[in-house]
Amino acid sequence: MHGHGIKITNARKQFGRAEILQRIDLDIQAGEFLTLLGPSGCGKSTLLRMIAGFDQLSSGSIQIGDREITRLPPKKRDVAMVFQSYALYPHMTVAKNIGMPLEMSRLSFRQRLPGSRLFSRQVREIHREIAQTVDKVAGQLDLKPLLDRKPAQLSGGQRQRVAVGRAIVRQPSVFLMDEPLSNLDAKLRIQLREEISDLHRRTGITFLYVTHDQTEAMAMSNRVAVMQSGRIVQCAKPQEIYNRPSELAVARFVGSVAINELPVTVASGDILLAQRSLKLRAAEAPNDACTLALRPESLEAVSHDEEADFTLPLLHVEFSGSEVTLRCDASALGTDRIRVQMRAERFERLRGEGAIEDQVALRILAQNALLFSRTGQLMPAQLATRGAGR
Repeated sequence: MHGHGIKITNARKQFGRAEILQRIDLDIQAGEFLTLLGPSGCGKSTLLRMIAGFDQLSSGSIQIGDREITRLPPKKRDVAMVFQSYALYPHMTVAKNIGMPLEMSRLSFRQRLPGSRLFSRQVREIHREIAQTVDKVAGQLDLKPLLDRKPAQLSGGQRQRVAVGRAIVRQPSVFLMDEPLSNLDAKLRIQLREEISDLHRRTGITFLYVTHDQTEAMAMSNRVAVMQSGRIVQCAKPQEIYNRPSELAVARFVGSVAINELPVTVASGDILLAQRSLKLRAAEAPNDACTLALRPESLEAVSHDEEADFTLPLLHVEFSGSEVTLRCDASALGTDRIRVQMRAERFERLRGEGAIEDQVALRILAQNALLFSRTGQLMPAQLATRGAGR
């Protein structure tokens, strides 16, 4: 079972005068797991519904494999879709729920009537094939022990797996998932996230997945397309989206702890923060007001003030197992808070040495710092520690 690529060209969608999708171009490789990530209302679910055929484009085209499908009805598109609310047939068993799409496609209305198996060998044969396929899919999703149960006897996670089973039983070449895990609790979400990744690896189907949860997107995808107000802002591998976000808006959206933003000015390659020159240079950056964006792990607490770029009052320490996040007051630097993340053992060592008390001395790790222009575009300038490489 293998997927087909999806090519979306110049896709636009308008409702009245509102433009929901603005000139979307997206090329999804066959067998790829691509996630559309963005806040609610950015157009990601609309784009998914266009591919499924539930909504029509205002202009542009969609191709699956080498077939143009822009005007085809949903059932001719060879896609399967799983929604957030997985409506199962409550009166049917799990086996019947999963096999239903096959019964609908392989048996006529008359052949589906009760008793038809008694009179027709052909109908019995089709039912036997369907049962075999259902058994195979149930095995892939660990649903075999549940095949005789009704949906009311299942947990949320089990129901979600049945919905996935019902979608893949038809062996589609493209699998669309719209926020399928958002109704589940955190532990179950992680478990199902792993199951969906495994399923993708085993089947080789093309997965297009929609979520507003960046952790989910980063964990599962080959590539992530970040959407904002109807356009794709950046489409790249998860680590590139995290390390080299093309716009400040992307940097803000991705990362489990918010990125730190400092108002700086560039003057002939030197970076000035609160009128003080930092130990950083950005040789190619034009002279202007910019934003220096630092991930919480791009700041390092140091034990001696002379190595530091600035020293800030400590407001709060937050433990999360192996990591510790410090929240510092950064009003002296022209922003509200700065968050610093480090390994728990490093925190304990620095605290033991007396380096972390009511003040923390911080150093910027130049290679991970990002510089954004006034309009929020990533500056191509490489940041380096002054004195290095001269």
